[in-house]
Amino acid sequence: MAVEEGIDDYTQDGTVDLKGNPVRRSKRGGWTACSFVVVYEVFERMAYYGISSNLVLYLTKKLHQGTVKSANNVTNWVGTIWITPILGAYVADAHLGRYWTFVFASLIYVTGMSLLTLSVSIPGLKPPPCHQANIDDCKKASTLQLATFFGALYTLAIGTGGTKPNISTIGADQFDDFHPKEKASKLSFFNWWMFSIFFGTLFANTVLVYIQDNVGWTLGYGLPTLGLVISVMIFLAGTPFYRHRVPARSPFTKMAMVIVAAARKWRVPLPSDPKELHELDLEENARNGKFMIGSTPTLRFLNKAAVKTGSTDPWMLSAVTQVEETKQMLRMIPILIATFVPSTMIAQINTLFIKQGTTLDRHIGNFKIPPASLAGFVTISMLVCVVLYDRFFVPVIRKWTNNPRGITLLQRMGIGLVLHFIIMAVASLTERYRLNVAKQHGLVENGGQLPLTIFILLPQFVLMGTADAFLEVAKLEFFYDQAPESMKSLGTSYSSTSLGIGNFLSSFLLSTVSDITQRDGHEGWILNNLNKSHLDYYYAFFAVLNFLNFIFFMAMIRFYVYKAEVSESMHVLTEELKVMRLKASNQEAAKGIA
Repeated sequence: MAVEEGIDDYTQDGTVDLKGNPVRRSKRGGWTACSFVVVYEVFERMAYYGISSNLVLYLTKKLHQGTVKSANNVTNWVGTIWITPILGAYVADAHLGRYWTFVFASLIYVTGMSLLTLSVSIPGLKPPPCHQANIDDCKKASTLQLATFFGALYTLAIGTGGTKPNISTIGADQFDDFHPKEKASKLSFFNWWMFSIFFGTLFANTVLVYIQDNVGWTLGYGLPTLGLVISVMIFLAGTPFYRHRVPARSPFTKMAMVIVAAARKWRVPLPSDPKELHELDLEENARNGKFMIGSTPTLRFLNKAAVKTGSTDPWMLSAVTQVEETKQMLRMIPILIATFVPSTMIAQINTLFIKQGTTLDRHIGNFKIPPASLAGFVTISMLVCVVLYDRFFVPVIRKWTNNPRGITLLQRMGIGLVLHFIIMAVASLTERYRLNVAKQHGLVENGGQLPLTIFILLPQFVLMGTADAFLEVAKLEFFYDQAPESMKSLGTSYSSTSLGIGNFLSSFLLSTVSDITQRDGHEGWILNNLNKSHLDYYYAFFAVLNFLNFIFFMAMIRFYVYKAEVSESMHVLTEELKVMRLKASNQEAAKGIA
């Protein structure tokens, strides 16, 4: 009995220690291991948002860059931050594993943060201060100064490429999907994970940006650098408690094998019985911590990869489960595309929204509000809405839909898309009102500060947080939940890829609209002097773009088929393994009797 209990204590999902040995649930993983991961994320979010939230103002005030150039430099860098996780996911899944990829990447991250702190601290690495109203009259940063600053930023971006896709999956790996109690705990882990992001982001958007604006950039960047160093040390301290997954073949390679095999056998007919397709046996899948997936009729052409033709070449023959995993990743691509436009809207928070704030009255008594602090209301709004959604909305709607989530993940994302349309409509009307006040007070030409409180921008920040509670939370859960078990890192990187491409799209749209609207002698929509600009037209253009994107999203979800719930698949797998073992033991018993 003791031996049986000892065997049951080992994880069933294929996780091991760093030496490759099977691990016991009582010794590794669970909430003990996750506590180190969650604490790391709090400090890391402080570091990242401590830079990104106020970066556009540093580029404007200290490096003397104009509106379009500074905004595009921010979105290009943020886009890189969110795109590089694809590379990090590949390295983790195919070569180093999540733990070692994270460790090496975090060292690069700390190096980039340290260099960035030095670049804002040493006088020779930035141009002299300038107080001219027209920024074009200020001395520009030299090539060396720009190379140092942006070299540090992009070193940091490479580091985050290895940490972002792996830290959340390392946390999720501490819970065994084959164990009902641990699977339930994984859902709670994601709640704590989101809370750690909220807390770190809110601290950065309030305390750190205030320090940067009122104390100095050296301390404002030095604190998050120190916090990041501490967080990496905390993560490393938890090493004896972590469970690890052995790196397998790259998910990109596995997907390519299926596509190539199907293409090479395009003339081969599919058997009428799906059971005739190639599949690994149940025990082998279980040893790999995987569960079998039955053949489905969607993307039927790919089923040809599993047709037996006598060849065992992996580029000619794929197992049904591998084919279905590839289908799952491909089916999500249209949904991924539909998230690019709202990700472009999110990019406005740390660029044009903040620039608008600099033109308004920021005083509350003797206290001066940093424009970037308004981004804190996005976090607060998101946190409040997530709590209200889980505590009130879901229990009420669940009675009508019988869905444990209340509504489906795609329905939740759809609500977020509608809110993004509303956000940009509100932002356009608010900006039109701001421009009217500038005209009334004769502040158009000189670009002076308006006698108008910065809090007129509050609705667009609060609504952005509300939209995030629907779209961003659902998007993260959707891409993780719908990704195959062996491709969770790649699935998580879909979510970050959406934000990356959204930021690059923001750069493209801003440059294109600025260029087109200044042709033929026109003043243009986006100028360094926002009081002469027409951001109201630009935001109205975004509202139209969101409406068209929503129509595209509604068309795509009609064809989407959710994958089977993991819990149900695990239950089926467990029951089938019990039957197989029972048959084997009966056969052995029969031989003994004979």
